[in-house]
Amino acid sequence: MISIDNLHFKYGKKEVFNGLSLNFDKGNIYGLLGKNGTGKSTLFRNICGLLKPQKGDVHAFGYESFQRNPNMLNKIFLLPEEFHVPAVKVKDFSDSLAPFYPKYDATMFERLLTEFQIPLENNLSQMSMGQKKKTLIAFSLSTNTDVLLMDEPTNGLDIMSKVQFKKVMSAVSGRDKCIVISTHQVKDIENLVDRITVIDSGNLLFDQTIDQIGKKLQFVHSLEKPANAVYTDESLRGYDSIVVNTHQIESKVDLELLYKAVMEVPAELNKIFEY
Repeated sequence: MISIDNLHFKYGKKEVFNGLSLNFDKGNIYGLLGKNGTGKSTLFRNICGLLKPQKGDVHAFGYESFQRNPNMLNKIFLLPEEFHVPAVKVKDFSDSLAPFYPKYDATMFERLLTEFQIPLENNLSQMSMGQKKKTLIAFSLSTNTDVLLMDEPTNGLDIMSKVQFKKVMSAVSGRDKCIVISTHQVKDIENLVDRITVIDSGNLLFDQTIDQIGKKLQFVHSLEKPANAVYTDESLRGYDSIVVNTHQIESKVDLELLYKAVMEVPAELNKIFEY
């Protein structure tokens, strides 16, 4: 669906990507992780054709992204982190954009708004930031595009709204969709994503499915630091560690601990996953 090959991009003299290669395929919900300012939003804009690579290729559905072919654009929806909404009712907003998306489902939109407790007659400009964000999340899901790019979707949401977000996201995943969720709030996508992709300083640090991670690594808590730990995070409760899963013992993948390990000891993980 999405193919990124040797992507180079910079803002003036500030280099963002220097040879990034990456694919996003259908049937997966990706967690695109990285620090703020590491290029996640820039990557999304390159995929949608809103930015042009200085070098390399970005293709979506076989089309060069920057050409912005209508047959590509109606299959992709980008939910940006920062947005402006017009002073119109929610229903008027959805009615004006729906014709651009052939598989848009108005019934689904109304159902998701009900889940988020947002009336169709509300005026967008008079709602709180969290309500606006939930409205846009509901609309983005209702477009039923083949690719959905969500840039920091949980920013601005309170705790209960984040619970609602996870609930609706779990209900819409499917084999024919590719959903990429960009975030630095790792806990917000735990138990939701199928694959973890980490970028930093314009480079791909880690890209593995949750199943592959569970087979290779074991996540353990102990009062003493394990001698064979790949990575350990010490707290008042003891030690949260990642060890090589030599005995194929199933454990829950701790995304926050994994992300810390990727950022601090990437070489150790690369050995395990044979990069």
